[in-house]
Amino acid sequence: MFAISNLRNTPEITYLMTRILSLSTILTLFTFSFCTKTETQPKGQLDIPEGTPPAKKIVYSFAEDITWSDEFDEDGLPDSDIWGYDIGGNGWGNNESQFYTSNKENARVENGNLVIEAIKNKTSPLYTSARLVTKNKKDFLYGRVEVKAKLPSGRGTWAAIWTLATKDTYGNAYWPDNGEIDIMEHVGMDQDRVHTNIHTKAYNHINGTNKGANKVVKNASTEFHVYRLDWYPNVIEFYIDDSKLFEFKKYSGQTYAEWPFDRAQHLLLNIAVGGSWGGQQGIDDSIFPQKMLVDYVRYYDLVETEVD
Repeated sequence: MFAISNLRNTPEITYLMTRILSLSTILTLFTFSFCTKTETQPKGQLDIPEGTPPAKKIVYSFAEDITWSDEFDEDGLPDSDIWGYDIGGNGWGNNESQFYTSNKENARVENGNLVIEAIKNKTSPLYTSARLVTKNKKDFLYGRVEVKAKLPSGRGTWAAIWTLATKDTYGNAYWPDNGEIDIMEHVGMDQDRVHTNIHTKAYNHINGTNKGANKVVKNASTEFHVYRLDWYPNVIEFYIDDSKLFEFKKYSGQTYAEWPFDRAQHLLLNIAVGGSWGGQQGIDDSIFPQKMLVDYVRYYDLVETEVD
């Protein structure tokens, strides 16, 4: 092992030590100068010019005044400026047994309520009902929807207040790729239990991945209750009588498969008969006719406000 302290004090050694000390001094001064003159900018911090205003935060709310509504004050057929009809049978993708019509017997306004009535007939089609839609009349992107309704009862009924996409924008299949929002579903075989659900390409009942919740609502078929949707750009919330039941959030990095809810949707009101869910325990023919009464439908625009 080499050690300088073991060498004799010769002129050569003295010269060598002087050179080493001088080099050490230079290195020390260089290091001190570099450390004192170099400033490192914190990671992720931008050099923002003086006087640049801070970014504003967007806060969402809903319009205080109703944007559009149907209070069902005039007897007769539903308002054609708001409502259209889905007409036909063929199971509607759920093996349902009813045939939807635009007949007054199945959909009408009377005594201050919209009446959707499911009827058992003596001839074909055996069951008729109505499915009212606001498609291409009252489409909406975001906002609040309130529907005050009294639901049908009895095994085999399947009532719904829900939305579908107005345009086929995403994916290879209109459903579920473009989304479905179930504000209220009620099947008579499980009386008074009300469901809310979200369906997308990634989350749907076919795959057993749909997102939702349910709650027992006492007297759902004998009293009116308010079923509400609050639809924001980043979250969808569901309420029954102003009590939150469920929320579905949008997360960073998601595609339309998880969140197709940035395109306009329209509202649907209907009573199905039977089907893959409503008919799981069969259809009790003794219950008919069955009605869903709607006191009002109200829509409020989403409002965006910038705050500091």
